[in-house]
Amino acid sequence: MKCLKCGQENRNDIKRCVNCSTPLLWTPDSDSDEHVVIKVSRLAIAAIVLASCGLLFIFFGFLAPYARTQSPISSIRGLFFLLSLIMFILAFICGFIGLIGIEISGGKKTGISFAIGAIVASVLGCILPVGVLFLTRTRSVAFVMVCGTNLSGLGKAMLIYANDYDDEFPRAGGKGSTWGQSVNYAAATRHQAYGLNSQGTGGSATISSSLYLLVKYAEVTPKSFICQSRSKDGTGDKGVSEFKPSGNIDLISLWDFGPEPWKHNSYAYHMPYGPNALTTSSNPAMAVAADRNPWIPSLGWGVKNFNSFSPDGGKNFTKIGNAPCHRDEGQNVLFLDSHVNFEDKSFCGINQDNIYTSWNGSDIRKGTPPKVGSQPVDKLDSLLVNDPPLQKP
Repeated sequence: MKCLKCGQENRNDIKRCVNCSTPLLWTPDSDSDEHVVIKVSRLAIAAIVLASCGLLFIFFGFLAPYARTQSPISSIRGLFFLLSLIMFILAFICGFIGLIGIEISGGKKTGISFAIGAIVASVLGCILPVGVLFLTRTRSVAFVMVCGTNLSGLGKAMLIYANDYDDEFPRAGGKGSTWGQSVNYAAATRHQAYGLNSQGTGGSATISSSLYLLVKYAEVTPKSFICQSRSKDGTGDKGVSEFKPSGNIDLISLWDFGPEPWKHNSYAYHMPYGPNALTTSSNPAMAVAADRNPWIPSLGWGVKNFNSFSPDGGKNFTKIGNAPCHRDEGQNVLFLDSHVNFEDKSFCGINQDNIYTSWNGSDIRKGTPPKVGSQPVDKLDSLLVNDPPLQKP
């Protein structure tokens, strides 16, 4: 009897091939095997088709754009990777069962290369999308850490500044100055820069001009105010760049980050103008600075729908209130006691105060979104704001 798998001739009374141990499950009526029908395993074919579909989904996944979402699988790319993972699991199961069926068929079924190829492709294919999502998450965490390091450095510089200026945190302008949308950043004097009167009071200043005092008097570099952007994965602050004045202008001779300061600062700062400005004696749990305010227009991000934000909802509702710079996952927050923490909710101030809004009666977790001129309601009301782009007439 001839083994149809390896071609070895065996005695008719032998049940297994002496060469490959394949079961000999048939008894030929003659020395000819012309009546034996050999078929390709359907499971092996199905396995290789599923594995091919999985590879195709991975290809489409790499071409798909990234979405700034809380969960990777809710993005278009993540959806393709999830579908590829399902295809590979099915391919592995079909390939494994098909391989067993081929082995016990006594040579009646072929397609072992299809089955093995599908198994190998499915194993490697499962590793690839998981690895890509892991590396993406790692890059996002790395940028969160860089941004947090920036804020930590700014916090130390603010304490140094406050030590030299009567324990007050950086505040541009003079007594009674208000939040304005522009300053004369290249003015020769402080009075000219902020429009102060002869007594050094009144006038207005931008939020960024208060932060620029750290460049002017605390040796902080403009690069420290940038949350670097990576457009490929949606991480970082879009549309901002390091402030580099043209010519040989000395940074310490200026009063703000150029004529368009919103292009050179990624961070929101507790309202420095008004009766509730921070000092070193304020409550240590007060938020001092953080990633930009999600309710104020910016160059790279649209203003979110405030009505959709709900502190009492799940992640899909609370993340709407987060800064956009880190894919809505949260924001780095500098607190008065100098520690920086990545908070996954914006209501992370004292008694769950929302750091990006002012109190609205007893509603402090949602509050009221700010606009130019907004003020904290109380000394325990953190209100972190940044300058919106100046609207051209």
